[in-house]
Amino acid sequence: MRTRSVLVAVFFLVIGCSKTVSAASDQPTQKSTVPADNTGRNERDRGGATKTPGDQSENEADRTVSQNIRQAVVADDSLSTNGKNVKIITADGVVTLRGPVKSDAEKTNIAEKARRMAGVKKVDNQLEIAN
Repeated sequence: MRTRSVLVAVFFLVIGCSKTVSAASDQPTQKSTVPADNTGRNERDRGGATKTPGDQSENEADRTVSQNIRQAVVADDSLSTNGKNVKIITADGVVTLRGPVKSDAEKTNIAEKARRMAGVKKVDNQLEIAN
């Protein structure tokens, strides 16, 4: 009886281990064709010459402008994931758009959404077309 219990325990141990190995090997490997190194952009942003999300104004009017632009961008199903995730920074009614987009048309589309919002004095379109 004891031998049988040990065999059953070993059986379940082996099955459990093989499931773990199998589950790990079933995961697809993700290969990136674009280098993940953003060192150049990070260095540029540290200099203070470019707007970053930390420059977003805390007054209610500017926050509302940024929120309204974000809602318009996210609601547009024609935009790519990158397009929906651009940085939108508003300070004193000036909207700065930064980040990668997939095409010139997408860049223009996002900038137009920003220009149409109430409270926007100027749009500084720094969107970059991704390679």
